[in-house]
Amino acid sequence: MQVDLFDFELPSERIALRPAAPRDAARMLVVEGSGLRDAIVRDLPQCLRPGDCLVFNDTRVIPAQLEGTRGEARIGATLHKREGPRRWRAFIRNAKRLREGDAIDFGADVSATASDRAADGSFALDFAGDEPVELLLERAGRMPLPPYIAAKRPTDERDADDYQTMFAREAGAVAAPTAALHFTPDLLASLDAAGIGHATLTLHVGAGTFLPVKAEDTDDHAMHAEWGRIDAATADRLNAVHAAGGRVIAVGTTSLRLIESAAGEDGVIRPFEGDTAIFITPGYRFRGIDGLMTNFHLPRSTLFMLVSALMGLETMQAAYAHAIAGGYRFYSYGDASLLLP
Repeated sequence: MQVDLFDFELPSERIALRPAAPRDAARMLVVEGSGLRDAIVRDLPQCLRPGDCLVFNDTRVIPAQLEGTRGEARIGATLHKREGPRRWRAFIRNAKRLREGDAIDFGADVSATASDRAADGSFALDFAGDEPVELLLERAGRMPLPPYIAAKRPTDERDADDYQTMFAREAGAVAAPTAALHFTPDLLASLDAAGIGHATLTLHVGAGTFLPVKAEDTDDHAMHAEWGRIDAATADRLNAVHAAGGRVIAVGTTSLRLIESAAGEDGVIRPFEGDTAIFITPGYRFRGIDGLMTNFHLPRSTLFMLVSALMGLETMQAAYAHAIAGGYRFYSYGDASLLLP
């Protein structure tokens, strides 16, 4: 499909620079079939049915943004995928000043050697020393806010909490599964009381999620792989939800992509551990999920293509036009949509 079909105009003032407070006070656009309804996130128990199950991503964002030097050159690195115990694949700013074999000093006694430059311009970074890389990043790294926020304000101490979900447990993501940022313990208790269950899986979100689609046709776009895991108990739980007539509602496109990667043509969700580079565009037949809660996405992005595949392009164009006209806040710290085909 032509990528231009997924373009739209978004006024810059619609981009949220801070999350709603409290988190579950964010607005939520309910898209059910082709109908639209305005709500807020804490209305979620009334928007779902007893027996439904929300699926959260329990990945934890690491301080994956690094600033360093190679000689006199300033080098920026955004880690996006672990490739070994001490090796991470990284997107590099000022990459023309970096060669394979060069060492980068990130300060705080943290350094890494660049190697294995890929076609997309990324490098592998091998971190020096014996300390766990996670400890090195805590010293030298900072929270990797999305570029559309980082371009408007610096990262600060609030982001260390604001950019983690209440489910964050498994360290390894360089971007938050932002739909789950809206959840609070009180909201989860209300959902439980309404008979709506929840489960967790792990998908370590990569910085590739922010990359624009530069191809003119979706067939020519290459997705970056991300590592994920659904254990046997979770797979069994989700299959039991379906067997009992409930719906599996992914919270975030990360949860959706992993469930769909694990689901077979027969609709059965199986245990999964490994990389997925699934790319969902209109025409895709969903096998594992029955709905999605997600934030509002970038024009021409793979994520807007995904929601269009779920609900239909015309429906999502109408939903986004409604959201823009109605003052909804967009992107990672913005408002939510609940998509029920």
